Amino acid sequence: METAVYLFTGFLESGKTKLIQESLADKNFNSGEENTLIILCEEGIEEIDPFACPNDGKNLFIEVIERIEQINPDKLSALQKKHSARRIIIEYNGMWKIDDFYNAMPKDWIVYQEIMLADTTTFLNYNANMRSLVVDKLQGCEMVIFNRFSDKYEKIDYHKIARAVSRNVNIAYEYSDGNVEFDDIEDPLPFDINSPVIEIKDEDYAIWYRDLVEDFKKYEGKTVKFKGIIAKDERMDANSFVIGRHVMVCCADDISYRGLVCNCKGASKYKTKDWAIVKAKILIKKHKLYGSEGPVLDSVEIADATPPLQEVATF
Repeated sequence: METAVYLFTGFLESGKTKLIQESLADKNFNSGEENTLIILCEEGIEEIDPFACPNDGKNLFIEVIERIEQINPDKLSALQKKHSARRIIIEYNGMWKIDDFYNAMPKDWIVYQEIMLADTTTFLNYNANMRSLVVDKLQGCEMVIFNRFSDKYEKIDYHKIARAVSRNVNIAYEYSDGNVEFDDIEDPLPFDINSPVIEIKDEDYAIWYRDLVEDFKKYEGKTVKFKGIIAKDERMDANSFVIGRHVMVCCADDISYRGLVCNCKGASKYKTKDWAIVKAKILIKKHKLYGSEGPVLDSVEIADATPPLQEVATF
């Protein structure tokens, strides 16, 4: 049987405990009957008050994990079994990587919701000084809530940071009076997806690639033109290669090659690390290199190219 997990992320004093408390006090979320395990990975000023919850919080059980080494399947399973919990709430430590938790989850745990909390007054400083940790929390969450917001802050500053990491994340701004506004700023793509040939500028590759992999079905049958670096793979035939760019999400430690399988009659003349401009039709089909269905380029034209001024693509 699946165990529902609700994951609250963000840095210390970002408002995680307050939102968890409000959620547990809501009878629509917590009836007071289902055993709920609350795992606190950091302790701030606020504390959860079980008596402010339905049934005086008799169904709530709080455990504290102080070290990342304790985030492992055996420990998590043991805590769940100890309290016969059918639901798990995690207040995650902002200095720990999210992947460490996902990799440690017991097999029957399913994250139903991941929400990031951010203190508007400190968020920009965190982003400037600990960008990799900010990206880590933004890239998988369904919603980011910027609390302690006020009219002296510009929404666009926070919007750009969140959407640079994920175009799908929902954004909310919570004011000190409790009023919440949802972000409605449009994110126009820097290229025309309805053009007969979608031309991707060198500086827009990262944005285009992210948009493609988030919803590659909308690109099916469309023709695209872009510059990339070629990578050969022994699992591919002589008329195929991978073409893409090295993409940096947050910092130099987070650079990885993001490419697409390309079928091209002239493939044999190219070798790994060659730059080329490809014009190709996007087909959505299974390929052994992906291990599943994905976008495959059916090359119409290919030409030699020189590297762009900035070889690593960024957002």
